[in-house]
Amino acid sequence: MKYCLVFPGQGSQSVGMGKELADNFKTAKDVFEEVNQALSQDLFKLMTEGPEAELTLTANAQPALMANSLAIIRILEKDFGIDLSKTISYVAGHSLGEYSACCTAGVFSLEDTAKLLRIRGDAMQKAVPVGLGGMAAVMGVSFKDVEALAEACSDAENLCVAANDNADGQVVLSGNMQAIEKAVEIASEFGAKRCIKLPVSAPFHSPLMQPAADVMARALMEVEAHDAKIPLISNVLASAISEKKEIIKGLVEQVTGSVRWRESVIYMKGQGVTDVVEIGAGKVLSNIVKRSDKDINAISVGTPAEIEELANNLK
Repeated sequence: MKYCLVFPGQGSQSVGMGKELADNFKTAKDVFEEVNQALSQDLFKLMTEGPEAELTLTANAQPALMANSLAIIRILEKDFGIDLSKTISYVAGHSLGEYSACCTAGVFSLEDTAKLLRIRGDAMQKAVPVGLGGMAAVMGVSFKDVEALAEACSDAENLCVAANDNADGQVVLSGNMQAIEKAVEIASEFGAKRCIKLPVSAPFHSPLMQPAADVMARALMEVEAHDAKIPLISNVLASAISEKKEIIKGLVEQVTGSVRWRESVIYMKGQGVTDVVEIGAGKVLSNIVKRSDKDINAISVGTPAEIEELANNLK
């Protein structure tokens, strides 16, 4: 068996996440406290009690999802004695999940990862005024068809790009709101079964995010980074890298670049990965992998019982 751990992106958060982990493991409590101290905020209280609208804010959702994932990683390592560098072949994450993957692989400390995600969330939110940018999910057509749709909706004043290539028949557009609304209107002309606007407040993974990419380029140069102990399958490359300079370059590029998740799953399969394990909140990525490749065993791990079962399989 060959494992790849994957980490969820924004949208997988929910009020209550992390509570069961903290109730059952001191290790999880310690992770949440360390993140609280790094951010000078009681993020754990927001995660467990809400309000949902505040948790959903990009600057909160990003470090919260990472904290929840890393609590599980630390439990595997400390409570069950798993050496992930010896049992896991690859790590990968969807958008902000790439930071969770980097922390797991030892590229950044937990404290620095939390701070980076707070900076990232703030920068992404400020890059484009609320209401001027958005995203839409296009269902039932190929990535090339969605690229053609994006081109048809773009003009000199409005930009539209294919931002997330999640799976065959599931691609996300990003850009100026006028272009996104046009895409929703005409998507059926390009063969789409559905095209729906997403409840996000900014055009993530589009060139409109360049101001945020500039902020992250500076922030990433100011933290201590190490080569990855577990190879990272990069969002922008859809292939594995371990050298810290390459990883940092990829993290800057993914702010404006497409998340090549469909191709990343193809890469995993090509490298002999048999099991993909989603670590953290929700089941979005494991469900995508199941739809993308029936030969790969994809599961999600978020509860104490699921953690114990994974630990037993890894021993």
